[in-house]
Amino acid sequence: MIRLMNKLSLAAPALVLAVATAAQAQLSACTSDGVPQPTALLERFINADCERCWSDAQTPDASAGALAIDWVAPGRRGGDAPLSAVATRDAEDRLTTLGKPAPQSADSHFTRRTGRGTPKLRVVHGPAVNDYIGASIEMPAGGGPWRASLLMVETLPAGTEGSPVVRNLVRNALVVDWPAQSRTPRYELRSMQIPAGAKVDRLRVIGWLEDARGGVHAIAQSRCTHGN
Repeated sequence: MIRLMNKLSLAAPALVLAVATAAQAQLSACTSDGVPQPTALLERFINADCERCWSDAQTPDASAGALAIDWVAPGRRGGDAPLSAVATRDAEDRLTTLGKPAPQSADSHFTRRTGRGTPKLRVVHGPAVNDYIGASIEMPAGGGPWRASLLMVETLPAGTEGSPVVRNLVRNALVVDWPAQSRTPRYELRSMQIPAGAKVDRLRVIGWLEDARGGVHAIAQSRCTHGN
């Protein structure tokens, strides 16, 4: 499981407070408010050893209404792998959650959002502050238990490094378990570190809710009305 504590800057509470304050100030700029909820998730996985996988013309593209997410898993070559700069252990954790082995080259997983009792999910992120952004995920009271995922992604246009498709490359991730209860809204605000090489103006956040069986009940993605 992806551990929240690994993503927190506990040694710098002043930074966390500054990022949280900045995020609060940007609520009208980079949120999922007014953004249509995707109907499905297309998760594409690439082994960092497989350089050709990034530019493979057979890469599956998201169908209308679906949202594509791109995970790069560490390869056997470690730091010498061609895609090691964008590989993340979060990809391995996600594969474990899905019950899938690490791909030798590339693989994908498609999950359609359930239409039963879709909760209202909201994600928000603020501007970059000292290599961090403040990001949050929230939902009203009701239902559960839920597993909430919040990803920082870098949205790369088709053609980037030869990619045939637009990619939402996962750069950082949080997973939190929310117990079943009906009276209190759920809300998580965290600072998320921006990895070296990521372009801040391409960053946004994506979140979703899963039930105990892995069914996806809500999906949200932020959109900035002006720059980050």
